[in-house]
Amino acid sequence: MTVPVFEEYEPAPDCDCPGCVGQRRTLAAGGHPAAHGCRRALVLFTAAGVVLTAPDIASATQTVKPPDPASTRRAAAEPGHEQGGRGPLYGGPLSGPSGVPAVALPETTRTDIINRAKKWVTAKVPYSMAAYWSDGYRQDCSGYVSMAWNLASNEWTGSLAQFATKITREELQPGDILLFHNPANPTNGSHVTIFGGWTDATHTSYTAYEQTKPHAIKQATPMAYWSNSDKYVPYRYRGVVDSATGALADAYPGAGSFGPGADNPHVTRLGEMLVARGGKRFYQEGPGPRWGEADRKATEAFQLAQGWTGSKATGLPGPDAWELLVTGKGKDIPAAQAEAPAPTAGPGGTGAAVPPYPGARYFRPGQSNEHITKLGRRLVARGYGKHYKTGPGPRWGEADRRNVEAFQRAQGWRGSEADGYPGRETWRRLFAPTP
Repeated sequence: MTVPVFEEYEPAPDCDCPGCVGQRRTLAAGGHPAAHGCRRALVLFTAAGVVLTAPDIASATQTVKPPDPASTRRAAAEPGHEQGGRGPLYGGPLSGPSGVPAVALPETTRTDIINRAKKWVTAKVPYSMAAYWSDGYRQDCSGYVSMAWNLASNEWTGSLAQFATKITREELQPGDILLFHNPANPTNGSHVTIFGGWTDATHTSYTAYEQTKPHAIKQATPMAYWSNSDKYVPYRYRGVVDSATGALADAYPGAGSFGPGADNPHVTRLGEMLVARGGKRFYQEGPGPRWGEADRKATEAFQLAQGWTGSKATGLPGPDAWELLVTGKGKDIPAAQAEAPAPTAGPGGTGAAVPPYPGARYFRPGQSNEHITKLGRRLVARGYGKHYKTGPGPRWGEADRRNVEAFQRAQGWRGSEADGYPGRETWRRLFAPTP
């Protein structure tokens, strides 16, 4: 019998079988495609024109060795992820400004983000940089994140960071993203995945939700990705809220959240921030979720402290006031007696009054601010600075945590009450006037 000759063809560009995937990877690397390609990519000929029988075909193809599933998965994950640019839902040109609006971002919980991501995985939404799914989002990696974050537009890897806050990899939680934007080749060298949780205690692998060829997928992925791992940056959506309380993290929730009749967690948080900035005297009780005259007066006092008048000092918080409060910037509410700034502790922390507690978010890994420096100096002044080798300084570190823990234990606290992170009571006791 004449030995058959295998004539090889280019792998089909839209075929997602292991053979074509492997051939495309081999060709891209400059190699010669192996004979284990897709059967439809091989046309059987015989030198003498003899037609092979079914047993002959079976015998000729039995030597084909299927590719390793792990290597095929890596190969399928690594090719370029083409993506479209910014655009509205369902496509078309942008009609509004290209920047991120200053109004509130859509609120969402981490659970909702993951549930939306799962819907595309379940539906096996096909990958495309030009097509749009029935929900209006573009079927590429950045459109997938836009959908999961419930954004009002289709974003791309060059704009998603504007909707988020940069975090560390240690701080990753479900619903955050790992983003690689390649300015040199932004549409075909960038990618983004949704973090779904660690797969083990070593934090070397995580569950990734991503839109990649051939369709949306959920899979265990090495940190941070199969390729360009060191270039992926973790981000957290600024509109994410706590599932239990609904308390917004940072984004301005909108004017409708405040004023007569308002009753929501944003009012509580506003009051707590105003109290921390010198507005405690306006509250006989609370703050609480129901808007009241105390909230209006305290807000107005904060606005006047910034030098604002007229429509900017109405007692209703706008985006500017909210931003100053959540970032700890701007001027504090002056004391009632002389309308002067409230007395604060000096460098050693032995002033006549306890400085306002800035909030727990300022004392966490990755944070750097003046409140950490003030805390460290007070710890040293109170005799709890033995873990500092240098400083104290503005960047939160393990020395700060251990010194705070030592102070908390000196109060007789144990367990979660002595975790090394200063809460309101720790702050009050630490800065209480000393003889």
